Amino acid sequence: MRKNSEIIAQHSALLQGRAMTPILYLSLTIVMVIAGATAQAQQPKKMTRIGVLSWLSRPSPTVLAFREGLRELGWVEGKQIECEYRYAGGDLKKLSEFATEFVRLKTDVIVAGPDNAPTHAAKRVSTTTPIVMVGVVEPINDGLVASLARPGGNVTGLTWEATREQAGKNLELLKEAVPNISRVAILRNPNVSSQIRYSSEAERVAKMLGVTIQFAEMQARDDKDLKKALAGIVAQRANALLVTPYTFFVVRREQIIDFSARHKLPAIYFANVFPNDGGLMSYAPSGQDIWRRAAWYVDKVLKGTKPADLPVEQPKKFELIVNLKTAKQIGLIIPANVLARADKVIR
Repeated sequence: MRKNSEIIAQHSALLQGRAMTPILYLSLTIVMVIAGATAQAQQPKKMTRIGVLSWLSRPSPTVLAFREGLRELGWVEGKQIECEYRYAGGDLKKLSEFATEFVRLKTDVIVAGPDNAPTHAAKRVSTTTPIVMVGVVEPINDGLVASLARPGGNVTGLTWEATREQAGKNLELLKEAVPNISRVAILRNPNVSSQIRYSSEAERVAKMLGVTIQFAEMQARDDKDLKKALAGIVAQRANALLVTPYTFFVVRREQIIDFSARHKLPAIYFANVFPNDGGLMSYAPSGQDIWRRAAWYVDKVLKGTKPADLPVEQPKKFELIVNLKTAKQIGLIIPANVLARADKVIR
């Protein structure tokens, strides 16, 4: 196929030295319009770029749910969009570096989560790039949005909202699954206000269940403090464990799950990634459902809706997951009534 420039040049040459009649003029005009349109069609279309800024250390099933959600809305990676994934592994410095990189790459929208730290990192480097936060806790108190109904600024998305009701429900389920427990250790960071409220509700419900609460506390996001907190659980001779919502615990879940298995300690967690990776059980918002919903926010933003005009959503779907492999490993028989209520049983 001849190049457009060659076609135009040949037509121009034919007209040289000849009077520009209306027919010749119209002919050249049509050729130039067609050539210009063809050239424009041949231009590679700019792909929409989405940056996924994760607090985790590697991909999880929630990422697949997000990608599926995008495809269902007509956004296919490699066709209409390209996604850049960055995993900070609990490192605040990396979060900041990745957020800066996304702004430099002129990313059309940044998807940040889970936890509040990725959204803060993205918000610090840009007040104009749309940010869809995923799985954050208390976004108003933490200064991420002005309100749930009217978030304002360039941030919107979905909360994780580990409510007080969830804390009590988790303890009740743990007691149902293992009726003979009497001393439950709560793993938490007392410097995080949401964890204080969460564990306070667990304490209230514990009195009704006749269970004693013990605290295993860490003051900072580091392995040394976590190791010390876990050692305290053994020292206090707790016979069950409740883990509070904290993304650092997700990042270090293998360490916590291994500790529980070694000490044959029944544990209930705040996220389904724990039983999926070998923890005993969890009752929590569906991470897949939240991330799939995040795709809806991305779709709205890419189609022109401002984040400030998209209300922040709270979790709508909760799941009970039980890992029978782990139960067998630590010598437990989970009652049939608990298994009957489970959304997922890992055998």
